[in-house]
Amino acid sequence: MGRWLPVVAAAALVLTSATGVSAAKPIDVLACTNPVVRTLDGSCNNLAHPEWGKTNTEYLRVAPARYADGIARPISGPSPRYVSNRFFNDTAQNLFSERGVSQWGFVWGQFMDHTFGLRQEAGGENAPLPFNRADALEEFRNDLGSIGFMRTPAAPGTGAGNAVRQQLNTVDSYIDGSSVYGPDATRLEWMLEGPVDGNLANNGARLLLDNGLLPRRDTRGDPARAPVMAADGHLRANPAKAMVAGDVRANENVALTSTHALFALEHNRIVNALPRTLPAQTAFEIARRVVGAEQQYITYQEFLPALGVQLAPYRGYNPNVNASLSNEFAVVGYRAHSFIHGELEPIAPEGTYTEEQLEAFEAQGIEVEHEDGEVVLVVPLNVAFFNPDLLKGIGLGPVLKGIGAEPEYKNDAQIDNQLRSVLFQVPVPGNPACLDGPQLPQCFRGVTDLGAIDVARGRDHGMPYYNELRRAYGLPAKTSFTAITGESSSSFPNDPLVNPADPINDPDILDFVRLRDGAGNVVPLDVPAAADAMGVTGVRRSSDAARLRALYSDVNRVDAFTGMSAEPHRPGHELGELQEAIWKKQFENLRDGDRFFYLNDPALTEIQNRYGISYRRTLGEIIELNTEAEVESNVFLSDIPILPSWANATAYAIDDVIVYQGRTYVCRQAHRSQLDWTPPVTPALWRLVT
Repeated sequence: MGRWLPVVAAAALVLTSATGVSAAKPIDVLACTNPVVRTLDGSCNNLAHPEWGKTNTEYLRVAPARYADGIARPISGPSPRYVSNRFFNDTAQNLFSERGVSQWGFVWGQFMDHTFGLRQEAGGENAPLPFNRADALEEFRNDLGSIGFMRTPAAPGTGAGNAVRQQLNTVDSYIDGSSVYGPDATRLEWMLEGPVDGNLANNGARLLLDNGLLPRRDTRGDPARAPVMAADGHLRANPAKAMVAGDVRANENVALTSTHALFALEHNRIVNALPRTLPAQTAFEIARRVVGAEQQYITYQEFLPALGVQLAPYRGYNPNVNASLSNEFAVVGYRAHSFIHGELEPIAPEGTYTEEQLEAFEAQGIEVEHEDGEVVLVVPLNVAFFNPDLLKGIGLGPVLKGIGAEPEYKNDAQIDNQLRSVLFQVPVPGNPACLDGPQLPQCFRGVTDLGAIDVARGRDHGMPYYNELRRAYGLPAKTSFTAITGESSSSFPNDPLVNPADPINDPDILDFVRLRDGAGNVVPLDVPAAADAMGVTGVRRSSDAARLRALYSDVNRVDAFTGMSAEPHRPGHELGELQEAIWKKQFENLRDGDRFFYLNDPALTEIQNRYGISYRRTLGEIIELNTEAEVESNVFLSDIPILPSWANATAYAIDDVIVYQGRTYVCRQAHRSQLDWTPPVTPALWRLVT
């Protein structure tokens, strides 16, 4: 028998107190009583520094903090909403991933974010962001008068005197499945099958489920005794109906909730595959260890490669590497909100839903489409936010399948208005037709702007300016705004539609004047069906560099998040130079500083040899093992949007767009093509765009 399995049953004793020690014991005297099993709170991963990566410890810093007073007061700068309206505003124009990365890019990214990062929130100062309803570029109504923003509270002993303000990460910093199991024994016990009596030893090995989905806070009876879950949007009026998972944010959107449910099912699948003679605590720890390794395997073998992130070769566990999250990663680099698509599109076979169900979906503002024997539900994000009932209605398999079938948005400066203006808000009743696109402002009476909050959060946490952060990551500073964006000019155009006296406050500077697909073909802006679905690159009436220059004036005083978002991508990479450097350093540290990383953990080999259970599962395999959905082998990649070419015997409808011999045409009249009806010789059927 291997050296690991005899001691795994002792994990129950460790889990009973969550860390193996009294919660009141000082962090510098942590006793690591069971070093072969992960603790729930991340302590004792590094035996020489047992506090590294632990819950409720300070974020690390790569660069010195920059506060206005050197200690705690945020630096000033242009109003975050003013910046957002001019730089992050997508004006409802979709641009898709140039690598064809699917929506799993942002869904898995968020799932990992909720595994290794959660800033402390309670106790921060109220610091609302200004909202100017008279701004010429403001399209949204905000009856609240400002944008809600709370500063992150200072970590104990910081932010006063000579102690520079720091912030706490309230979850552990390892990729360890903690969003499935939680950071402490109290939450875990409630989620396990069996009684809730403060004694994990009499619980089962399986996670509690409710008809194949996560349990609700009222599943065990009194929701007041259930774990706390964030409940906003649709759940605000009835938080007892929130689904329960290891992380409090699991209900934020149905894609995220589905991923939590998937790994609860995967845990139970592994438990069911183990011999029933094993003690429940041993079976639980085996499944937990495999699930954590699966998530690491997916992250390093699928997620990061899909985004073009290249790490240094793995050379084994390094006890001198602190895996704790850096403030720069948490507050700047990993805020990849531009990836997030404004819609989710679950896919199910025809006949999955009754006509009554489809009508109910439509009443919520969900579009129902029928394509090649399948039903596609187009769900605006604001309908998907904090809506576990929607997941129950649609089903787990269709949601997971749909995430991999649609490309995510391009990682650029644009943020969808679902996030940039109406995040987590409940729309006005009775108008489901305005829940997405240009009509979105008609549906809401308040503004929550994630782009503005990203800028403000950087200032709140004392992030250095953009060029300072580049130098901290070993990159040269940029000497001009065009050097940041890779464009040729930082001047506004001499354009009759742009006010030359005050161009930065002219809405026309944001107009898109050119759109191309993934192959470089021109996409006609006047054909919505093409412009909404085929754009990969776009040119606006004004350059990013011109707007950056007007907003900041000095290239050395650009907010780090704004400058990072403006950088172009190298071919084959979804991230700009600074963002990729931040990711590279952090994901290498999460790998190299984790004693239980899957390539360094002999227990995983022992589990496979003894029980035939392998952690080497792709995300697609895990989906198919636990649901009825059939998905692609690599769910992180979907089709790059490219206009279809002209073809013989193809039915074309009015406004269909094709590329023929390098030129783009729009269909004038519905017809079925013939060999001699090529677009150049049939102008009655085809209009030349370019």
